Amino acid sequence: MNSLILVLLAFAGYLLAYHTYGKFLARRLIGLSASRKMPAHEFRDDVDFVPTRPHIIFGHHFTTIAGLGPIVGPAIGIIWGWLPAFLWVFFGSIFMGAAHDFMTLVVSARNRGKSMGELTGAVIGPSTRYALQFIMQLLLFIVLAVFAMIVSTLFVMYPGSVLPVWLQIPVALWLGMQIRHDFF
Repeated sequence: MNSLILVLLAFAGYLLAYHTYGKFLARRLIGLSASRKMPAHEFRDDVDFVPTRPHIIFGHHFTTIAGLGPIVGPAIGIIWGWLPAFLWVFFGSIFMGAAHDFMTLVVSARNRGKSMGELTGAVIGPSTRYALQFIMQLLLFIVLAVFAMIVSTLFVMYPGSVLPVWLQIPVALWLGMQIRHDFF
């Protein structure tokens, strides 16, 4: 299949999911309101709370939304073909990554930008906060190990894939600079 057709199908599917499933989550399940101030504006200190243009936030969020999707998806595509990779990234982004990340961000925003660990400590108790933060750290180590294993396997199988990965680093640095110099 022509990759342009696949990209256009994914783009159309994401737009459809945004206007249907995303609006369902925002309106019916969460009850979003444009009148609420976001913590980045309310508590702006240019360190932890930095207002940023929506397209920059979208770029960062889109690259991480499916968790394993952006890294494992292309590896799956190289190893097993384009269809499993496309399905993993497309449906995983919509039904797992987007729903989880969106709801987590809303809960955090409604609680003065606090992390899930801080909120767990406030709602359940301090010892639960430390237990959750320890578990989250452990899970991050496991995810990083899986990322490293998949990427290293891909690099060994296809040495030519190293250059595109290294070319993403300047793009990430540029996006980081945009957050600092391109906010409201």
